[in-house]
Amino acid sequence: MKLIIFFLSWTFSFSNWGSTGHRALAEVASYYLTDNTKKEIKRILDGETLVNASTYADDIKSDSQYDKYYNWHFVNMALDENYEDIIPSEKGDVFIAINTCIDMLENESTSDADKSFYLKLLIHFVGDIHQPMHIGRYEDRGGNRVNVKWFGRNTNLHRLWDSDMINSYGMSYSEFAKNLPAPEKLEIKFEREDLIDWVNDIHSHTRDIYRGVSNDDRLGYEYQYKNFPIVRELILKGGTVSYTHLTLPTKA
Repeated sequence: MKLIIFFLSWTFSFSNWGSTGHRALAEVASYYLTDNTKKEIKRILDGETLVNASTYADDIKSDSQYDKYYNWHFVNMALDENYEDIIPSEKGDVFIAINTCIDMLENESTSDADKSFYLKLLIHFVGDIHQPMHIGRYEDRGGNRVNVKWFGRNTNLHRLWDSDMINSYGMSYSEFAKNLPAPEKLEIKFEREDLIDWVNDIHSHTRDIYRGVSNDDRLGYEYQYKNFPIVRELILKGGTVSYTHLTLPTKA
């Protein structure tokens, strides 16, 4: 017997969306899972929720045995490039990572332990790919070297999009998720073969973000007003897009 999981979700990193953004994305995804799917995920994750698992890929960064997954959080692209134009890193990138995770989860011979590992990675990397600065320029480390002030406090462009704008509202991940727009208004349709187009579409936001900020800019209410709707839309898309149909063998 097989269970088709519709993960209603699709995400450079030195931090990435922050824990609130990743957990909100996973919370939205959890809204749309069937009871059977939730049961199977609970079994594979040994009772852990998608929300809790969504930060796992960041949690393991402190353990050197997982260093090989570091590049899986991002992809470096010049502003005038699409993904098809680049030579992928030998160490991988977030596009390669998502496809690898899907392949492992769809393979019936994958052990439950490996399925748990790759499911935790997948929900996180789906979040990462929806943070536009994870598709940033190599020379400034995805905006980490673009210094700005956020309401008078020193930060950088990457961190601003990861967490500063979200944290300015002081909401928990569940409050954030519940206050997102209705997903049906987005009219999103996604198939796995569309992933490259999806990366390129998010990269268009990356271009706009870079062009709208200079080093040492002082940012605050006006920037928040103009850009926070984009943050909300991307997290909602990350939580509601059916990024693939994953086939997981279920236990009798």
